[in-house]
Amino acid sequence: MRQAAITSQSGSWREKLVDYLSLERNVAIASATVFLLGFGEELWKKFLPKYLEALGASTPIIGLFGTAEDFFDAVYQYPGGWIADHLGRRRAFLIFIALASAGYLVYLFSRSWPLLFLALALVMAWQSMASPAVFAVIGDSLPRERRAMGFTLQSILKRIPSVIAPVIGGALIAALGITRGIHTGLLITLVLAVVTVLLVLKLNVTISRPEATNMRGIWRSFHSALKRLLISDIIIRTCEGMTGVLTILYVTNVAGFSVARYGTLIAIQMVTSILVYIPAGKIADRIGRKPFVIATFLSFALFPVAIILASNFALIVLAFVIGGLREIGEPARKAMIVDFAKESVRARSVGLYYLVRSLSITPAAVIGGLLWKIKPEVPFITAGIIGVIGTVVFAVTVEERYAS
Repeated sequence: MRQAAITSQSGSWREKLVDYLSLERNVAIASATVFLLGFGEELWKKFLPKYLEALGASTPIIGLFGTAEDFFDAVYQYPGGWIADHLGRRRAFLIFIALASAGYLVYLFSRSWPLLFLALALVMAWQSMASPAVFAVIGDSLPRERRAMGFTLQSILKRIPSVIAPVIGGALIAALGITRGIHTGLLITLVLAVVTVLLVLKLNVTISRPEATNMRGIWRSFHSALKRLLISDIIIRTCEGMTGVLTILYVTNVAGFSVARYGTLIAIQMVTSILVYIPAGKIADRIGRKPFVIATFLSFALFPVAIILASNFALIVLAFVIGGLREIGEPARKAMIVDFAKESVRARSVGLYYLVRSLSITPAAVIGGLLWKIKPEVPFITAGIIGVIGTVVFAVTVEERYAS
């Protein structure tokens, strides 16, 4: 009898934890797939600018690579949503994993930098096409008042690899060199892709019959507040995109820190994000999304400026803590997007949102690369100014009643 009571108490704690974290089965599976492939990609992804550099690419070419990443992120979003709505979530995940795995192989066997653009086109199938499907699974499986916590779980499992994997990746590169280190990481990623497929086969999401409508009809279904969120989001992501691929070059080539230390800085950034996710997600579901989205946007504006102001390792650590705080309102922002999406076009709505956002910011990285040639600090200062503008636009245009 005592044993039964203990078992009951244990079950009660387990149920409470599951309820608190919104650990619905399909949400947990979708989040785990993000974790597994994310872990593999983070072993080498942050070091790709150095890989390009090792294969002979110039700084403007590296900036163009970042622009290409934003371009693929844009054009893949809506097709990813279409596939998820029409073929189902599970089949969509399997297609995206297969395409990404082909990209890992191209990265692995490339011996010149132009081939890395082909690899990027394939690898982005997972990062971009799968995104609407992940959003849709959370929207399908959880009620509105629990979605921010659902996205919190997904965000944590997405960021944990960014804490551990870059440190491992940096150590591999330090021990084996940039090329062999990245190749080793790619081999590990291919193994994890196989494990991910086995997990996806357990996904079971029932979706409503997809509404027969075109992209224009999807856009018309957008709430006005969602369109205003999109405008401010575009401005903020322009701020991020302008310096995203240049950050490692500034930290290692200008500030003089090692690649291994850069991996440590990425880990610090991600630990910061993880520590704020759960309390922020829980409070956002209770009091509203807007304050957390404002905090996120403000952190985007401060991060690039903090990097160039850092004169020692302690200050560069502080800069990357600010970079980690960029995620404080991400579950709230993602929940807002899903809240406004019609159930019958949910994945396509998410895909169209990100299509417009990513296509709009496509020039940012190449502009950042050109500004770098004036002086390395210029793109970072410009990004900070743009970030402040985006924060103000969101605070002024998106009313609190639409962000709750």
